[in-house]
Amino acid sequence: MIKSMTGYGSAKGASDMMEISVEVKSVNNRYLDCTIKLPRAFYALEDPLKTIVQRYISRGKVDVYVYIDSSKAENVEIKINRPLAGAYVGALKSLAEEFGLNCNISAVDLSRFPDILQAEKREADAERLCADVSVILEQALCGFDEMRGREGEKLTGDITSRLDMIEKLTCTVEEISPRSVSEYRSKLEMRMQEILQTVDIDEARILTEAALFADRVAVNEEIVRLRSHISQLRDMLKSSEPIGRKIDFLVQELNREVNTIGSKGNDAEMARTVVDIKAEIEKIREQAQNIE
Repeated sequence: MIKSMTGYGSAKGASDMMEISVEVKSVNNRYLDCTIKLPRAFYALEDPLKTIVQRYISRGKVDVYVYIDSSKAENVEIKINRPLAGAYVGALKSLAEEFGLNCNISAVDLSRFPDILQAEKREADAERLCADVSVILEQALCGFDEMRGREGEKLTGDITSRLDMIEKLTCTVEEISPRSVSEYRSKLEMRMQEILQTVDIDEARILTEAALFADRVAVNEEIVRLRSHISQLRDMLKSSEPIGRKIDFLVQELNREVNTIGSKGNDAEMARTVVDIKAEIEKIREQAQNIE
């Protein structure tokens, strides 16, 4: 089953009281171009997350948005500056003795002095956070892949219908080609009769000219290659591997064969049929730009 390059997926979770949400979006691109957008404090997660994305996606412009809310995390630690607290207590007792004062110091009183208590955030467990974010990213990528698969089914159906039309038009080309040789021979005989004004026409000369014309306009080889390319393209559409670039190449080959048929054609109906085939090939080329 082929996949589209465009898709969207999201997932949410938590890690050590931190809320995490991940969104994955992609659009068409010739190669894989992945951007991971993280809060500044978590830039170290970028490379591991890119590695995960590369396992799922081989082509496209991919943006991954990682939101981490640590406002509710229980990672605040209160530290006591014990040397400073001891110095304050010693100084207060010295003042009390010197001036004959009571020295009733409570913990609350002491905590009010500058720098006695300091609130600090504990560093998050980097490995655990990376593992948790990776799990949530993979959940988002699974949803992302499902959406790309659904779009891929639609692309497959559209391309298949156009291949059917190209095959039908190719049959028309096969019917027209020998008919054009017969018409050419009839026209040649009429012209020679007009010029020579006699019914005694050199049949050998007519046959030779008709044979040369038939060889010049023969499209059998091009039709065989055209059908071969169509068959290859049908097989590709059944593959689960990324095939976008291969389809690009085959579309070029289809165009090459049809252009050759068009250059050999000497018939108005043939010209119209070739134009119709080229229109279908162009529509396939446009759809191929969406395929991974």
